[in-house]
Amino acid sequence: MKKLLSLLLALSLALTALAGCDSSSGKSSAAPSQGGASAGDSASGGSSSMEELLAAMPESYDPGVQVAGTPELYANTDLSDAYTVNLYLIGDKPNDYDRVEELVNEYLAPFNTSIKTTIMSWSDYQTMYSLVLAGGEQVDLIFTAPWCYMFTEAPKGSFLTIDEEFRQKYMPLTNKYQAPESWDETTIQGKTIAVPSDEASPMGKIVAVRKDLMDKYDIDDLETWDDYMEYMLTIAEKETPESGIYALAAAADNNELWDVYRQQYDMLFALDNSWLDMAYEYDGELPTSDEITLVYEHDAFREYCYDMKKLADAGCWSRSALTNTVTDDDAFGNLQGASIAWNTSVFTYMEQAEKTEGVECMAYDLTKDHLVAAEAYSNNDIAITAGSKNPERAAMVLDLMKFDTYVNNLLMLGIKDEHYSIDDQGQYTELAAATEYPANNLSASWAIKNNTLKEAGTPERELVITDSWEERIVMNPCITFVFDDTNVKAQCSAVIAVMQDYVPMLELGLVDDVDATLDEMLQKCNDSGLQEVKDEFFRQYEEWYATR
Repeated sequence: MKKLLSLLLALSLALTALAGCDSSSGKSSAAPSQGGASAGDSASGGSSSMEELLAAMPESYDPGVQVAGTPELYANTDLSDAYTVNLYLIGDKPNDYDRVEELVNEYLAPFNTSIKTTIMSWSDYQTMYSLVLAGGEQVDLIFTAPWCYMFTEAPKGSFLTIDEEFRQKYMPLTNKYQAPESWDETTIQGKTIAVPSDEASPMGKIVAVRKDLMDKYDIDDLETWDDYMEYMLTIAEKETPESGIYALAAAADNNELWDVYRQQYDMLFALDNSWLDMAYEYDGELPTSDEITLVYEHDAFREYCYDMKKLADAGCWSRSALTNTVTDDDAFGNLQGASIAWNTSVFTYMEQAEKTEGVECMAYDLTKDHLVAAEAYSNNDIAITAGSKNPERAAMVLDLMKFDTYVNNLLMLGIKDEHYSIDDQGQYTELAAATEYPANNLSASWAIKNNTLKEAGTPERELVITDSWEERIVMNPCITFVFDDTNVKAQCSAVIAVMQDYVPMLELGLVDDVDATLDEMLQKCNDSGLQEVKDEFFRQYEEWYATR
């Protein structure tokens, strides 16, 4: 009897959670709220209804769980007037994105809301990002990250503060399901300025290579960095003159290859700011300030630059790599390059390359005896802009993007039964049309991932690598330290400008003398105020360290 009652109760809760949803698509069938509580009203009117709706939903957001938001859940948000939320993302626009957006907007119709998305390309976002926030563009939601201007735009006041009261009132699903510990990672000077992803996954860096070319030249499996160097030099010497395929079709820099290299030193970051990076070698403890150094002053970076010059001089990539606009990943997928370096995303480009008959690819972890850093929750985020004309409506859309199952799956995977299928365990499989909307390829998907979507039938060659990471994964103990550059903003800008001129060519080995060029860069950085920046960094770090 107890078992029967438990089953009936579970069924009742599940039906309540899915109330107002079309059973076949998950689309909300509720009518839009007309004249709901305004943003300025107290939360008392309708708060009990919100609490009841939330209580009826699954306790945790586990794989296979179905959660559907309804207009009634957002009783504190005025939905009486139609509003379009302007969403800005970065990266490559999937071919079928407009169709996906149309379906999102159909779903949002009962909320009297729609979205309009602008995707800034990889080649444009570095110049457009700050201009979009500073200019006359109406922006409501924008992708951000420590590597995507989060720490430079937050001090300018570009992002809305998303405190606990705001989340409780306007983002009920996020308030219920988001990992509580994640908020510290997007909190600067006591203000939470973005919503992080809800997944902290292994962030190992690996290389992918053409296995058919390895076989062609009798090259054994790659176990170490030196093995990879030999593979690259062999391709440059024997394959490039014959086919024109570069060992690595580098573009703009070799930062992703640097990420692979530095894993040999168990290197983590106390400050990861794309250019102004402060690093340390992790020994299991929170580092003291004297264990942290500017990454470009670390011996490992100098050694890396020596290797890059050796590869560049051998012709492993084009001498015009600094200005190449085709990414190394796309070039690998299009058979113009014989290797790439990145995270598990390399498997996507391996599959693309293998669509050509006779091409076989393989991925290698070159640092199997070293730790694997966990990706920070804050590595990918979405912020509500301070200039949003309707931040409450933007918050509602972001809430649905993150934890409404239908909207989340649409943006992460595309259209069900066209771009992907999903099995009884909630695991997805990409279908032939996934080339038009690759899974987890949109920058929004990186910020709204929540550890529930797993791919079915993951190839053994990928599992061999990712399974081995589980026992080596560590969370960076410095992850919640946030550097406030307010007092040295001018110096930071000047130093970064120098680094932007020098680091890419050093990472590509396109210099006459590594030592002379690196020393020249560091001298110019010092002339531009590097020491003042470091003094301010260490002062703040030591204050933070004392509270641990």
